[in-house]
Amino acid sequence: MQPSPQPATQATPRAVTQPNALLDALLDEAGVSNAGLAARVNQAGRARGLALRYEHTAVARWLKGQRPRGQVPDLLCEVLAARLGRPVTLDDIGLGLPGAPPTAPGTPLSGFVERATALWRSDEQRRPQLLAAPAVTGTPAVLPVWEWENPPEDIDVSRPAAGRDRVSAADVTLLAAARAHYEQMYRRAGGLATRSRIVGFLNAETAPLLRGGYGDTLGRRLHRAAGGLVAVAGICAYDSDAQGLAQRYFHQALRLAKASGDRGLGAYVVALLVNQSLFMGEYRQAVAFAEAALRSARREITPALAADLTAMQAKAYAHLGDGGAALACVRRAEAAAERISPGSEPAETGYVQPGLVNVQVAEALLGLGELAAAHAHAAEAVGTPAHDRGRVHRLAMLCQIELRQGDADRAAGTAVEMTERARGMESRRLRDRLRVVREHLLASGGADARRAAEVIDCALRVPL
Repeated sequence: MQPSPQPATQATPRAVTQPNALLDALLDEAGVSNAGLAARVNQAGRARGLALRYEHTAVARWLKGQRPRGQVPDLLCEVLAARLGRPVTLDDIGLGLPGAPPTAPGTPLSGFVERATALWRSDEQRRPQLLAAPAVTGTPAVLPVWEWENPPEDIDVSRPAAGRDRVSAADVTLLAAARAHYEQMYRRAGGLATRSRIVGFLNAETAPLLRGGYGDTLGRRLHRAAGGLVAVAGICAYDSDAQGLAQRYFHQALRLAKASGDRGLGAYVVALLVNQSLFMGEYRQAVAFAEAALRSARREITPALAADLTAMQAKAYAHLGDGGAALACVRRAEAAAERISPGSEPAETGYVQPGLVNVQVAEALLGLGELAAAHAHAAEAVGTPAHDRGRVHRLAMLCQIELRQGDADRAAGTAVEMTERARGMESRRLRDRLRVVREHLLASGGADARRAAEVIDCALRVPL
């Protein structure tokens, strides 16, 4: 098989520093404060004839992703090796490849696991630089998808170990059960409430298993289960509006999917990246990612995933003003949705419930100005049973269309139902939708619309 061409980007990628989770994790393991590390680096520098005067603020910048100059990276390795009692390399502290994306090309699976678990550890400790980091764009955003799609593959993912460190089939079953548990928690309570729970589980249970002992067959099952769990952690970060962190989790899940050999799982993770690309306004990237998933997974793409991917492509094309391509994707999405057989779908695509494609299509049609057709699809979506979170999004889309049609009174009733359904969910993305609906209601000028806006105001005053 010939490698597919690397997806083209639309602009020169801007430099975006990412938090150095590896250095952060080693500092924590070594029990050294920022000020303590700065003092030790200064002392080690004096032994080499260097007059260094670093303070804790410099270490804080390094943890945020700034690369130290000169001999300082080597001094960091020296200081941490002495503190930990083992060799420490530049790769171990996240400084081996200047300017590389979080998952560097050709990184061995064992090295990837250490980088991934370092991120989980920093996230559990609520490092502010992780939450504030922006998502990368350009080549660093495209490269993980390209690497997933193209060779080389992982020939053998086994790891040798003995005794109690050996992974069992029951351990893999535990990870799969945890994924289902946290997915349901996310749907009911939102990403803000769920994220700390799932990150705690990744550190306490998943990381030791990935570092344990297993053969190739069980190892692939383990990486698949871990990939599904990490993807949900990314969804929770996305819902918390920590876009850079969410992207890093999605990239990790994609690498785990590749190690598992399950192309369908990888395509599901790419669908999450497509959704995030739409949110960030990267519409051409969304189209390219969806094409990569459909092209690479081929027969392993289930009807539910195909329907979601093509419906999201329709939204992207609508934003780009390409009505013909958008409508062609709408037809493909609807055809794929008719083939969905819930009993034959994997657990990860359970989110593609009846009505989901309708609301996706409604959004695409709204972008094209096809209000009547958009309303028909949105109304059908709202009339189909769904979990509360899905219903909130469907009601928000219906409300937006009703307002565009000038039916402010009906939109007000839809908005009140939407707000009531959202109670108890801690989600920044849902709050964004509530704020948008509120602004549109107030702009309509109707008395019922103003009262509905007041209901939303009351809900928004409750702090997250």
